Amino acid sequence: MDTKADEEKILRAWTPILLRTILIVAMLILVFGLIYTGIKEPGYYVSRYRLVQGGTATRPAQGFIGLVKRSVSGDAHSILTLGLLVLTLVPLGRVAFTLLLFIRERDVVYIAATAYVLTALIAGMILGRIG
Repeated sequence: MDTKADEEKILRAWTPILLRTILIVAMLILVFGLIYTGIKEPGYYVSRYRLVQGGTATRPAQGFIGLVKRSVSGDAHSILTLGLLVLTLVPLGRVAFTLLLFIRERDVVYIAATAYVLTALIAGMILGRIG
């Protein structure tokens, strides 16, 4: 058996399955968060908008663990934020799997370009969190 062909087939077959699974999980979290927000806090975004207009809005500091804890405790906004965070894993996963494929093919130009894009995506997430 050709193990290289088998590994490539697995990589090419499992990549879309994994990405679709992440997308479906993100969609379910977001739909649940929207429904839960509508039930639990129907006026959240209107009141939040008024706070922003008045210049008194604050954003609670929360890391990933804090976000998960607040989501599990029933904070509707944190559930939606967690859904968006999971959704960002789709392009990151796609670029990461593409990088693995190019590494496997030993295509240096595409490895460099894909590594650059993956670095930019990760840096954008980090800077978005900081800024």
